[in-house]
Amino acid sequence: MRILITGAAGFLGSHLCEKLLNEGHEVIGMDNFITGNPENLAHLASHPGFSFIRHDVANFIFVPGKIDGVFHFASPASPNPASPYGYTNLPIQTMKAGALGTHNSLGVARANNARFLIASTSEIYGDPLEHPQKETYWGHVDPIGIRSVYDEAKRFAEALTMAYHRYHGIDTRIVRIFNTYGPRMRIDDGRVVPNFLKQAICGESLTVYGDGQQTRSFCYVDDLIDGIYRLFMSDEHDPVNIGNPVETSILEFAETINRLTQNPAPITIKPDLRLGDDPQRRQPDITRARTILHWEPKIPLEEGLQRTIAYFKKKLGKA
Repeated sequence: MRILITGAAGFLGSHLCEKLLNEGHEVIGMDNFITGNPENLAHLASHPGFSFIRHDVANFIFVPGKIDGVFHFASPASPNPASPYGYTNLPIQTMKAGALGTHNSLGVARANNARFLIASTSEIYGDPLEHPQKETYWGHVDPIGIRSVYDEAKRFAEALTMAYHRYHGIDTRIVRIFNTYGPRMRIDDGRVVPNFLKQAICGESLTVYGDGQQTRSFCYVDDLIDGIYRLFMSDEHDPVNIGNPVETSILEFAETINRLTQNPAPITIKPDLRLGDDPQRRQPDITRARTILHWEPKIPLEEGLQRTIAYFKKKLGKA
């Protein structure tokens, strides 16, 4: 297949490019580098099946030649306002990527009668009142809160995708991605994994926002990409959660990272620094992924963290 990937230079987009190329597909990457990193694609520059277009998906998308598939992954994704890549610092760009970017990407799919997959998120569930979160849960989201520019952009993107599926008959997929980690995350991304790893590798105290009892479920990037590819190749049109159902508190996670990096510095808890309407619990119900895609994560947390630590040490000059 000849496949367009928006957000190709991002953490997930670059791994997806690799996966599709390894499966024998031709890949056209697209990114405007607002949050994507050109270094993530540098090793693919000489690949005969890869080409790249620098473009903002908020503007009309034209790709010459027939396209068989579209993956729309373009969007800022970090909630941390301390990061220059955080979506609270890029609110308009985030909304445009979710709204106009989805519309333009769907337009490519419609013009080519191509299969389409939208990267949605566990954030559409908001601060959930249901635990773990099933795809049938409608969410508990503040539509005007600080995180709403991302949450509502993704909720709109899902609605628009289903509208194109029902009205135009586009062959669509929706993946709801839960917390993912691995090599190629930006060091200054602002999310919990890069924050903790940078602090731990540098021998600094790990900063825990809130009381540390909020939970996340961390999925290694290779597992996530495998699940996304299986969804793309399936016949499923309704949303599917892809993530690791093993739940851990942020405090426990910080302790694990300190142990794996042998960081002697203590953990600093800052209960007054909870980020806006930061969800208190996050755990996917992956029954649909197991049943429909025959997928579940295989890489244990500590193994995935060791791989990620090695990458961050190299980037920080500490290898």
